[in-house]
Amino acid sequence: MEIQRYNDEPFIFGIKMTRNLKASPSATRSQLGPADWIRTARNLLVSRSVDAIRVEVLAKELAVTRGGFYWHFKDRDDLLEQMLFAWRDEATEQIISRFERSDLPPKELIRDLLSLPLRGKAAEEAAATELAIRAWARRDEKVRQLLDEMDAKRLSYISQCFSALGFGVAEARSRAFALYSYELSESLLSRQGTAEQKRERNALMERLLLAPLKQD
Repeated sequence: MEIQRYNDEPFIFGIKMTRNLKASPSATRSQLGPADWIRTARNLLVSRSVDAIRVEVLAKELAVTRGGFYWHFKDRDDLLEQMLFAWRDEATEQIISRFERSDLPPKELIRDLLSLPLRGKAAEEAAATELAIRAWARRDEKVRQLLDEMDAKRLSYISQCFSALGFGVAEARSRAFALYSYELSESLLSRQGTAEQKRERNALMERLLLAPLKQD
């Protein structure tokens, strides 16, 4: 599967993900678009694994014939590639658009980023998708490369937020890594702690990450 290189737009751990939806039993292939097949494939990736994403399984889930699949995709690899791009682009556009509209100052932007893992069902769905793709990446080098590029760009973007607060390059990178690691950890350990304990962890990270450097 050929993976295109990630573009130069910043990407942060996103929360806007496609909901778990199935086509109605009466749906025809003319009514289904690529997004329906991609959505169903993503659901299978999260609930099972990439191995479960097969044309016959998708057709059964959507209650249509296999022939409808080939109206939109060349083959299974084409679907998997488009599913990855859709996941990447949805989260990128949503995050960039929201931050551009908000025009938040750097400190508030960092607080906003820190709050992403606490945003209820949307955050849970986003985390489940990302974790499933990371599991897939352990078996597929092309997917691993895509994730490596995305991780690098996420960290770079967060680093710029800290740089805007006056931190030097090295300090900004270190704080960005700490913030990003916190977000990923909350996804991996989502069942650890009550809602109140999660808020306490979040408040601690905010104090640590926004604390000014001590003067010698």
